[in-house]
Amino acid sequence: MNAMTLTENRFSQHPDTLRQVAHDLVRLAREKGASASSAEVSDGFGQGVTVRQGEVETIEYNRDKGLAITVYIGKQRGSASTSDFSMKALSDTVDAALNIARYTASDDCAGLPDADLLASGHENPGLYFPWQMEVEDAIALANECEAAAFAADKRITNSEGASVNVHESQFVFANSLGFIGGYPTSRHSISCSVIAGRGEGMQRDYWYSETRDPVELLTAKEVGRIAAERTVRRLKARRMSTMQVPVLFEAPVSASLLGHFVSAASGGSLYRKSSFLLDQLGQQIFSSNIRIEDNPDLPKGLSTSPYDGEGVKTLRRTVVENGVLNGYFLGSYSARKLGMHTTGNAGGTHNLILQPGALDLYGMVKKMHRGLVVTELLGSGVNGVTGDYSRGAAGFWVEHGEIQYPVEEITIAGNLKDMYKNIIEVGRDVMVQGSRHCGSILINNMTVAGE
Repeated sequence: MNAMTLTENRFSQHPDTLRQVAHDLVRLAREKGASASSAEVSDGFGQGVTVRQGEVETIEYNRDKGLAITVYIGKQRGSASTSDFSMKALSDTVDAALNIARYTASDDCAGLPDADLLASGHENPGLYFPWQMEVEDAIALANECEAAAFAADKRITNSEGASVNVHESQFVFANSLGFIGGYPTSRHSISCSVIAGRGEGMQRDYWYSETRDPVELLTAKEVGRIAAERTVRRLKARRMSTMQVPVLFEAPVSASLLGHFVSAASGGSLYRKSSFLLDQLGQQIFSSNIRIEDNPDLPKGLSTSPYDGEGVKTLRRTVVENGVLNGYFLGSYSARKLGMHTTGNAGGTHNLILQPGALDLYGMVKKMHRGLVVTELLGSGVNGVTGDYSRGAAGFWVEHGEIQYPVEEITIAGNLKDMYKNIIEVGRDVMVQGSRHCGSILINNMTVAGE
């Protein structure tokens, strides 16, 4: 069975239907007086099963379809959406978008991207891998995952559940410049969260695996085992005195440091002048060993795409080289606001890859010698304008290059501008979390506030 047949069988709408609806929306917008327009039509479904203590807790199934149209009357912009694909609904939705545009202030930066920047629309990045998972099989897999967690260590006393999720979708995007394209995608996961200990000494942790292709998922048993191991290692956690020490962000939390960078280097923050990276293009903002690539071509990548949310062709870029900021993340609108050119990032980054180093996590611990390993972050105390950083944390204290004991109820603080420049090492223990591919990150010095 070929991919097209699978797509036709599993979705409620034929791909040709989505293309026709997108075409009709753009045509109606033109006929009703829009000077330009873009439309997106989508269709998808998901299935999720969660078990807890060996019993089924939830079974969820959703099947969604929808469309959205954005119209321009000169430099005035309006948008509307619906889940009804009838011709009357399409016409009414275009009318609603046009009515909104007529009452919207003119904006010189509004409009479609330049036509010569658009992709062909024929690209298919190969991101669709259906998972033929019956509900009974999903329940059995989730039970297997949770049972593996309980079997891994007798100190596991409770569970917050194990889940198996299947998600598949398809879309078509079109605009009045003649672009039309789309493709199906999939995203599947297995996760488990458990509790160790009793009374006031209880601890919880989790693990998960998420991929486009289900054959690349960790096994259910492995997810459960890792969740258990991560949980029991937190038992008998202590508090710390306040001090300044090196801090090692474990890979599952280090990606958040990339997230703060993306936010500060994105067009919306820059043109609103709410970024600590304002006017830093061409400047050294990281330590000289840092290289960050935005890669839209990665096979089976969770953020792979041949074009961005406007249809602009995406290109692989080295955003940071030797610590120097070489580029921002811009769509057409934010680029015009800044007097620059779009980078093909309308809708966000692609696969953002922090170049790994040579050491694994334990090698990083040895290199740190003395300091704090952070495995969990709490709260959201980050100021995007100044870069000031303060978050609750938990993790492990390290002496003589060895983990000594778990710690909790602490706060780590610094400024992202200093933290980025004080990155000593990036680990090869890369974890993929959505668009971010990042290993553990060792920062030379931060304030750790405890007792």
